[in-house]
Amino acid sequence: MLKNKVTIITGGTRGIGFETAKLFAQNHAKVILFGSKEESVKKAIEKLKKENIEVEGFFPNLNNGKEIEEVVEKIYQKYGQIDILINNAGISANKKIEDTSIEEFDKIINLNVNAAFYMTKAVVPYMKNKQSGVVLNTSSMVSLYGQASGVGYPTSKFAINGMTKSLALELGKYNIRVNAVAPGITNTDMVANLPKEMIEPLLKTVPLGRIGEPIDIANAFLFLASPMANYITGAILSVDGGAKS
Repeated sequence: MLKNKVTIITGGTRGIGFETAKLFAQNHAKVILFGSKEESVKKAIEKLKKENIEVEGFFPNLNNGKEIEEVVEKIYQKYGQIDILINNAGISANKKIEDTSIEEFDKIINLNVNAAFYMTKAVVPYMKNKQSGVVLNTSSMVSLYGQASGVGYPTSKFAINGMTKSLALELGKYNIRVNAVAPGITNTDMVANLPKEMIEPLLKTVPLGRIGEPIDIANAFLFLASPMANYITGAILSVDGGAKS
């Protein structure tokens, strides 16, 4: 479905990003995953290699716009195109507002929002040149409903939804589609680190009666990146088992 589509995936070394990198590579995309550390990038590449899946990896500082531009330029020089960007890197939060430091709030916004802007800004000129491209963002069910603690995380995901819809309007004339996937409770390290008392009430709201798996989210990304979604832009696709607040 994605033959020779050059795809960059941030937060691609584990969880949803890793599963998406694997699925896209299996669908013959040329995948470049970004991770936070050289060690984690190497480990992810080796893990995929054992399954006969070839990907590349980089570990730029996603809060450094210049560094991102340099890495994206390097990728473009090698392949002559950048077709798909998935802004997936992110961190969560669960503290009450009075227990959240300004530095902790800033860290969430910097990675979850600013990095997505830096990455998108870096790839858009190449997509415009080709008059074709797909930008996909990882949102969250809490971008629609909020959450009772950890205000920085839903704040960042509300921002991602706004970025998605606005860039869809701005970039549509260049045949660049911009969409987001809003996962529900998904079996990742991020969710594993949340307190049990926060997860159990949420699971009761899921009509399908189970926690989501990374492949469920990866499949949504595959659909939105593929030609099957050629007339979809500005959408926030909920993949949450039917959960409602």
